[in-house]
Amino acid sequence: MGEVVGAGLVAHVPTIVLPEEIRRELNGGEDSTLVSGLHQLRAEVFDTLDYDTVVVLDSHWATTVEWVVTAQDRRSGLFTSEELPRGMQRRPYDFAGDPELAHLIASKATEHSTWITPIDDNHLPIFYATTNVWEFLGQGLPDKRWISIGVCQTGDAEDALRLGRALGTAIAESDRKVLLIASGALSHTFWPLRQLRDHEGAGHDHIFTAEALAADLERIEWMKEGDHRRILDTLPEFYRFKPEARFQHYLMMMGAIGEQDCTARGRQYGEYENSIGTGQVHVWFDRPDGGFPAARTTPTDPDFVRQTAAPGTDVPAAG
Repeated sequence: MGEVVGAGLVAHVPTIVLPEEIRRELNGGEDSTLVSGLHQLRAEVFDTLDYDTVVVLDSHWATTVEWVVTAQDRRSGLFTSEELPRGMQRRPYDFAGDPELAHLIASKATEHSTWITPIDDNHLPIFYATTNVWEFLGQGLPDKRWISIGVCQTGDAEDALRLGRALGTAIAESDRKVLLIASGALSHTFWPLRQLRDHEGAGHDHIFTAEALAADLERIEWMKEGDHRRILDTLPEFYRFKPEARFQHYLMMMGAIGEQDCTARGRQYGEYENSIGTGQVHVWFDRPDGGFPAARTTPTDPDFVRQTAAPGTDVPAAG
């Protein structure tokens, strides 16, 4: 029987893969603690825990009509970012995939009233929300498998939780020990181009608004306290500050580890930092004694049943 043995919200910002001298130049002579935080996370977690597969919940990979999970045996190549090609150019990546787990995750779609497709096309693009964190946390560990799941731009919070439930159900049925990485930011509004270069430092005064800063810091404290219920219950309030990918990376992670039932306390690695207006942090949740809560079941969704029923099938109306 498989299990999630650790999970975390991890920042993937482009500055972490820039040369140190450039990072210091952008930050008033100081290096980013997001870099030292990732090195510490690697040493304390990824180099020490017993696990088979890392699942990256990739906030940069936006799908449209379904959730997609990578199912290649291996992914390798050179990554140049379409968004920031000057800073992320021809960066090598090479890691084993986990097609068996990918297909098992997809097989849980109907059970959780959603759509999940495994894709094994070697030409499928890859994104730096996966490659940047792999460079720090996976490179040099050839026996570890890595797969990614994208966010769905037509999905809402409930859809993201359903994906997470399917993921958690599949992991429990497998023989895998899994680490989950919710790769993405907290509040996520960039400074306009003509102002942006005045706000490249890591300091809190560069976060886009004081209100966004306060909302981010509040949620980090709740994570440290294990109060995921409060984070989930106040999601509509947090949406005012445009969390990256509508916070689907965090929601998918929580769907897999129990949602409001999860009380795992977070350990912060590095400081909370600005990245041209957005809020970035690494917070890791160790496996509690007895394990993370099981993924919840998804109540039968008549709308989903109606959309997936064979033509001519009599499906009862909702309500």
